[in-house]
Amino acid sequence: MRPNARRTTLADIAQAAGVSVATVSKVVNGRGDVAPHTRSRVQELLRQHDYLAPVFRHTEAAESPTVEVQFQGGLKSYVAATLEGIIDSAAESGASVVISKASHAPHWARDLVSAGRRAVIAVTSGYTTAHMDELARSGLPLVVLDPLHLPDSRVHSVGSTNFGGGLAATRHLLSLGHRRIAYIGGPAMAMANQARVHGYRAAMEEEGAQVPDAYVRPGDFTYETGLLGATVLLGLHEPPTAIFAGNDEIALGAIEAARTRGLRVPEDLSVVGFDDTSLAQMASPPLTTVRQPLREMGGAALRTALRLVNGEKVESHHIELATELVVRASTAPPRDRL
Repeated sequence: MRPNARRTTLADIAQAAGVSVATVSKVVNGRGDVAPHTRSRVQELLRQHDYLAPVFRHTEAAESPTVEVQFQGGLKSYVAATLEGIIDSAAESGASVVISKASHAPHWARDLVSAGRRAVIAVTSGYTTAHMDELARSGLPLVVLDPLHLPDSRVHSVGSTNFGGGLAATRHLLSLGHRRIAYIGGPAMAMANQARVHGYRAAMEEEGAQVPDAYVRPGDFTYETGLLGATVLLGLHEPPTAIFAGNDEIALGAIEAARTRGLRVPEDLSVVGFDDTSLAQMASPPLTTVRQPLREMGGAALRTALRLVNGEKVESHHIELATELVVRASTAPPRDRL
């Protein structure tokens, strides 16, 4: 390694000393659980390589790095579940978490640094290139949880197998005998929504089932989108017998739209959601849905952020955790198959 060629990282020092990054981090942070000879060797390498700790490495924060978690919109079931995973993982790791609404005021990243933040986790937030440039200049690692758009190559992200989830949900409805299956989802350009639509279309195509243009309705990941979308779909000359919803909130809106038309779920209309939030179990009837491991995703995002803080190499820029279909009482064969 050549001092001054680039900023020396903890990983560089660890490699030169023949120890783990965690050991070097303990030395830098003044931890006592390092053997004296190891501590001396690491400290000497730190001096040789002119290692500069980030300017925001306060002594009081060394034992407990603080991660800023930002989200947009309301604190809904999806966000709450991911936050639980982040907080639980932080407690296990000895880290601290500050939760805030996303705000991109001038110099917002520099303000986070001044406040002692060591990394940022964004929950379904749309970060522009300018935002990421500012984070990069500030030295703050960014991890995006369930990104809305294809992340910049500089950004690490955590998501789930949305395509596989869409495939499983639609195959379930097809296996019950449904052929008129519609999809109501979130923003058309949102990465997760696109993957779920592609999974839905792939399942329909492999079964030879038609997908009329009117059967695919983008919107927002909200109850209102499900209510409005299902109202339109159920008013068609040939309405669907089943609806695959892009999340649980949309599914609940679809169920209400059916109720207001005097239709029963699942006798007259089958509905499948996505996420498996607490809403799915509280729904009437309990909702068949695709489980996203939301807490596990939050935990993975926090652990990735801490690895980046410690200068460790993260092998993959995007982590995908597996989805799983959970069958409950909101799906049944169509009436003409009963």
